[in-house]
Amino acid sequence: MIATTKPFLGLTAADLMSRDVVMIPRAMSLCAAAHLLSESQVSGAPVVNETGECVGVVSTTDFMRWVVYAERGTSRLVCSNPGCFLSDWQVMEGEALPTDDEVGSYMTADPVMVPPNRSIAELACAMTDAHIHRIIVVDARNRPIGVVSSTDVLAAVGTTDRRRL
Repeated sequence: MIATTKPFLGLTAADLMSRDVVMIPRAMSLCAAAHLLSESQVSGAPVVNETGECVGVVSTTDFMRWVVYAERGTSRLVCSNPGCFLSDWQVMEGEALPTDDEVGSYMTADPVMVPPNRSIAELACAMTDAHIHRIIVVDARNRPIGVVSSTDVLAAVGTTDRRRL
């Protein structure tokens, strides 16, 4: 819940972001990353290199892309059985995930990253333009310090006093 006296259009990434960021090491296995996301109850997270810099994002979209298209780009639907996992709305057989393939091979590279002072209007435009549901908030060294999701933006809309717009 957003607790601020700022006007709606004065809200920034720092006001909206979740500060408890689940981060996925680039070298983590795809299977381990799927389990971490599932246990954390998030649908995506920044991928970081050895120095903690954000180098990508891995999300349920990346996992589903892997399910439909095998490594060589051939169409191969792996999961046709409802006894799968990943999230409540996207399913996947855990055994189908490669156990030794690194997240870095499947992540979305070049994630949308912003500094904490980016305005809510800029965040919404960036999400819409890139067709994404989360933006990584980074410090000056591109290390994740927060995540703003489309749900965070909607929560701001729903909790803002309309007189302060």
